[in-house]
Amino acid sequence: MRTLDDTDFEILRLLTEDARRPYREIADAVDLSSPSVSDRVSRLQDMGIIRRFTLDLDRSKLRGGVPVLVELAVQPDMVDNIRDTLALADGVEHVFTASDPRIFFQSRLPNADVRTFLVDTFDKEEWETITDYEVVVLTSADWTPQVSGTDLAVTCAQCGNDVSEDGETLEIDGSLYYLCCPSCLEQFKSRYDQFSANA
Repeated sequence: MRTLDDTDFEILRLLTEDARRPYREIADAVDLSSPSVSDRVSRLQDMGIIRRFTLDLDRSKLRGGVPVLVELAVQPDMVDNIRDTLALADGVEHVFTASDPRIFFQSRLPNADVRTFLVDTFDKEEWETITDYEVVVLTSADWTPQVSGTDLAVTCAQCGNDVSEDGETLEIDGSLYYLCCPSCLEQFKSRYDQFSANA
């Protein structure tokens, strides 16, 4: 499995500046052909590094809602559920999970009425696992994703270890899986075949 090189990181940097930047312009910047840039972007998508191309809205130019940053203290066993619910909630722009059982989210809420938002967003079981919350009203918010100082961090689909450049890839039914070694590759294929036979 090939790891990311400087050209991949430059392509990512250029796309984070403008996701609609033409491949021809990127190709000129990285000294490749447009088809080569397209191939690299497709590979970055297959690897799950590029998940989607989206818009960066300047919310200060739109009316409605008060921008808030909310910190939730959550029971440890419910962190994933609470995060997933928030990620799908209307008006929530960013969700962050801390190493301790806390979740932060940024949102625009009518009249900064966080309690009503929380009660309406979570079911009774989820609501009861939120032990405390704090709210900060924001005057502005900037979101600038960066790729500098990063490296490829792919985990093995079989054992969870890091996959190095000597790792293996396996495509099954249109999905790409990364394995750290031939042994894990064989175990994963065997497990997949067994699940398929039992389905």
